[in-house]
Amino acid sequence: MREFWVASGHHLTRRRADGWLAVTPELLTAWLARPELAPPEDACAGERALHARLLADPFAPVTAAQIAAIADPDGRENWDLFLTLRDTLAREGSVEGGYAALIRQGIPTAPVLLDQLAQLILRNALDGVDDVQTLRAAENLFRPQHGFLRDGNLHLVDLELAQDIETRQHHNPLGAMFDGGLEALDVLGDHNAWTWWSRSDAHTMVQNFGGDPAARLGLARAIEAFVRHLHRIAVTVQPVSREDHADLGWFVGLTREGTEIGNALWNGRAPQGRLVGLFTLDFPPGAPVLSHMRDRPTWLMLGTGADLTLRMKPQNLIGGLPLGGPT
Repeated sequence: MREFWVASGHHLTRRRADGWLAVTPELLTAWLARPELAPPEDACAGERALHARLLADPFAPVTAAQIAAIADPDGRENWDLFLTLRDTLAREGSVEGGYAALIRQGIPTAPVLLDQLAQLILRNALDGVDDVQTLRAAENLFRPQHGFLRDGNLHLVDLELAQDIETRQHHNPLGAMFDGGLEALDVLGDHNAWTWWSRSDAHTMVQNFGGDPAARLGLARAIEAFVRHLHRIAVTVQPVSREDHADLGWFVGLTREGTEIGNALWNGRAPQGRLVGLFTLDFPPGAPVLSHMRDRPTWLMLGTGADLTLRMKPQNLIGGLPLGGPT
């Protein structure tokens, strides 16, 4: 079985009998090494002591007084968010259960850690999948994307990578003439899909989301896997190229802009933003769906602003689906 997304920390967890991931000391220790939590050079003694204590025992109890003793207010906030996350995961007993609890209970969480959880869950849900278009599209759920038009089609590239390229071009214009910038990056296709495996953690492949149907189908399959894994319901998700008379009984915005577009359509207003992806999600017979949504599709809306930056919100697929009806 091929390995991918090593940075997710998948190898530091243990899969439970029900398929979800146990919260292990090794996983928490890896998070403690993140720059947001590693004490800076000017950190106070209290923060250094707390960090050392948790490295020795990631599940060690921490009092409010120990947090209050940290001199740096940003440090106090970071530690408070991390410990709330840790305690929620420990209480729920799994990564997936903890992630769902964070969303459903509205527990404040650092966005970077929320993305880390989404990647870890997707790594588990997609274990054994060998379709690279699906795996590359799944990156959109936990890594913001920079969108740009090429030949009239929306292409997506990792936002952090795009910003790094822009910075290099700004500081070294002559070098930029040789490295080619975004234009020099590989666009995922049948001819080079095999190379994705060796650079899955580098996030260097562009996806022709607007012009390649396989890219949109890949995102549909990634969403299917995410929903199926967390809700344990075998939903079917399909990309829609055009729909003039949608049965808008229920919708979920996959981005903030997607939610705004759906709200506008729901209220009969002209939508703002750009709808760059439209999908239907169907539940199988017998699923616990609200009665008025049985045999009706749930619409998933993927939108961006004018700058084409894509920031997906997979958490909307936790509490935003029309679930809760009798089986």
